[in-house]
Amino acid sequence: MHPKLGAKDKPPAPRRMVAINTNLGILSEHFYPEKSGSGYELTPYLEPLKELRDQFTIISGCSHPDVTGGHSAEVSFLTAAPHPGTPSFRNSISLDQFAAQHIGQYTRVPTLSLNVAKKKISQSLSFTSSGVMIPAENSPSTLFKTLFLSGNKEEIDRRIHELRVGRSILDTVAKRATSLQQKLGQADKERLDQYYTSVREVERRLHIAEEWEHKPKPKVDTPIPKDQEYLPEKLTTIYDLIHLALTTDSTRLVTLLIKLDGFSAHIPGVRTESHNLSHHVGRKDKLVELKNLELAEFRALSNFLTKLHQTPDGQNANTLLEQTQVLYGSNLGNGNNHDTHNLPTLLAGGNHQHGQHLAFDRKSNTPLCNLYLNMLQQLRIPTDNFASSTSTLTGLNS
Repeated sequence: MHPKLGAKDKPPAPRRMVAINTNLGILSEHFYPEKSGSGYELTPYLEPLKELRDQFTIISGCSHPDVTGGHSAEVSFLTAAPHPGTPSFRNSISLDQFAAQHIGQYTRVPTLSLNVAKKKISQSLSFTSSGVMIPAENSPSTLFKTLFLSGNKEEIDRRIHELRVGRSILDTVAKRATSLQQKLGQADKERLDQYYTSVREVERRLHIAEEWEHKPKPKVDTPIPKDQEYLPEKLTTIYDLIHLALTTDSTRLVTLLIKLDGFSAHIPGVRTESHNLSHHVGRKDKLVELKNLELAEFRALSNFLTKLHQTPDGQNANTLLEQTQVLYGSNLGNGNNHDTHNLPTLLAGGNHQHGQHLAFDRKSNTPLCNLYLNMLQQLRIPTDNFASSTSTLTGLNS
């Protein structure tokens, strides 16, 4: 429930969140500062971000308790669901979807799930409350058309008809499931309840989508982007589209999975495939290439954050970065041995107390979901817990 605004009341400025995961880890020696606090010396990976030093925080000594499984941990990056990759694993709601339950209705796209990958895949960081993955968009041109091209009246009417057909199908399935429930045992009834939850979520999304189809999409003076082949160009294009989506308030919640597997070409100083590089076994030549690869990622991140910092919010005196929390990290603390402890984490923007390195115990890690709780509360979401959180992360609140 949200309080009603009086005639003279001005709605609070929108707060936003972008969560990014680079899936093969980050070389810690080039990322983490040696000293904690605000007086640390910039590391090679932070050097591209030096002009934004007061706009981000480095966090060490955090991880998700009981999230094991090496590469399988990708699916738990924003959920903290334990033991991914095991036969009994069941995922839970992701950070962005939890936030969308509270603020998703304010924008045309409640949440934007994206990925950058060598091949066209649907894998994302976003999961519903019943643990179902929300497919990611991989094509910049398709994403642009979805956000900014309305089409003619006939096309709009067709989309509305398709949405209503979808709702009709859900109604039919729900009625059949209700009759089936009377014949089930307790365990199967619980599974059916999970199914009902998924159906209700889809139904809610269809209702919201239909309402927005009646409203014109924002007009932007930007050509339709081309679908790129190589990592630097892919990152630049997708970051530009995220910036455009936030600027037009088309969405306030974005997730981006950077699936590095398969990339190598068109990155200076990189000849070997990315996954192979992550298993460097200490070889100096591979470590040099891996550093060059990850530096390319940080340069792209720096350009994105700089663009947010240089963009006025439009609805207040702040910049877009001040109103947008940007989380950048990985599901692996060490890609070489698939270690899921000490996850490299950078948080920028969002009016937190930045310009520091928050160093927690690297042997007995603090739950990363403590940071997620800070982020949810910064979005004005009234909650005291999320997933494996035990409290908010100390030292971050301004």
